[in-house]
Amino acid sequence: MTGQAASGPVPAICVRDLRKTYGGRNAVDGLNLTVPQGSFFGFLGPNGAGKSTTIRMLTGLIPATSGSIELLGLRMPEDELAIKRRIGLVPDESMLFDRLTGLEFLEFVGRMYSLDRGLARKRGEELLELFELANEKRKLISEYSKGMRKRIAMAASLIHRPDLFLMDEPFEGVDAVGARLMKDILLDLVRRGATIFLTSHVLEVVERLCDHVAIIHQGRIVAEGRLEELRAGSETLEDVFVRTVGADREYDGGRLEWLTEARGGAGG
Repeated sequence: MTGQAASGPVPAICVRDLRKTYGGRNAVDGLNLTVPQGSFFGFLGPNGAGKSTTIRMLTGLIPATSGSIELLGLRMPEDELAIKRRIGLVPDESMLFDRLTGLEFLEFVGRMYSLDRGLARKRGEELLELFELANEKRKLISEYSKGMRKRIAMAASLIHRPDLFLMDEPFEGVDAVGARLMKDILLDLVRRGATIFLTSHVLEVVERLCDHVAIIHQGRIVAEGRLEELRAGSETLEDVFVRTVGADREYDGGRLEWLTEARGGAGG
């Protein structure tokens, strides 16, 4: 999907010494990250680690305090418009227009990416069918469930056929059937050459989908590589995550004796 330099394909994402400061505190603190083209990349971290802030800087929603960002060989913010034409975004907080129907919203997004009206409508109808929302195309988005909102947001991210997808918790609130459909679509996109940069708190999903992983903690990358490189022995991704962010402590049931003491019978 993307061009190649003499030394090979440029990274889908290349971030160097990236910082974002709020009130003297670094939400992102000297981040260095390289995401290969064609990869399914999991970007993990505990709450408040800097994941969403990083994605907002990558998409130009907020400016970086310092450092450099390149997406698909283009620099942010100098090439921001060219970058936005080639990326698809599924934000953590669904930025949808509640007074539009699903089809109207997809048509609007397509028109924003300079698709002509007929093509935008055709692709919108096909995406509603793909995401099993065709029967709801006249329903206002304000009437959608959370899972439906996530599906329409992902559908909108596809309509202009981007090279790079940035997805912040795309499966949150989605039921098992919808999540399975979304995962199959994403895996097919990667097989066809797209790059997906994904955040998720559901580590089993990341372990099943992603071939590369980076873990951010307190605004810094603390582990990065292929999954098989990060695991030690029979470790799961959850084991790696807990060990890496320093939260590896065992549950001590004795601290709340009233909760764990033996219970009496029904009349006890």
